[in-house]
Amino acid sequence: MNLTFDQISTGLLLLRIILGVVFFAHGAQKVFGWFGGYGLAGTVGYFRNVVHVPALLAYLGPFVEFVGGVALLFGIFTKAAALGIFITMLVATLKVHLPMGFFLSGKGDGKGQGYEFTLTLAVISLVLVLLGGGLYSIDSLIY
Repeated sequence: MNLTFDQISTGLLLLRIILGVVFFAHGAQKVFGWFGGYGLAGTVGYFRNVVHVPALLAYLGPFVEFVGGVALLFGIFTKAAALGIFITMLVATLKVHLPMGFFLSGKGDGKGQGYEFTLTLAVISLVLVLLGGGLYSIDSLIY
C-alpha cells in the first residue's frame, strides 16, 4: 500500500496535535502553575533537589515542554521542538521513570509512574524529528 503525501501529512498533523496538547498542558503546569501544577519555582525545586538535575536544565525543561507544545500545535519549527521534547522525555524516562517499572500505574505494590508514557511520547516526538510537520504546518509554508 502506497500512502500519499496528503495521508502522511494527516498522520503527522494528528501526532503534532496530540503531542502539542500534552506538552502545552504539562509545560503550563511546570511554568505557570496552571492545571494544578507547581509553577516554575516548585518544578525547579523538585528537579534540583529530588531528581538532581543541574540548574540550567531544571529551568530549560519546563520551557522546552511549554514552548515546544505550542510550536507543535502550529507546526512551526517542528523538528527543533520535537527534538527538545524527545531529549526531555529520554531524560525523564532514564532518570525518573525507569526505576518504577514499565507500567504507569502500580497495582498496590507501591510502584507507579513507570516509563510507558514517557517512552511513548519520546517515540512520537522522534517520528516528528525524522519526518517534520507535514503539509498541514506553518513549516510547509516557510520551506
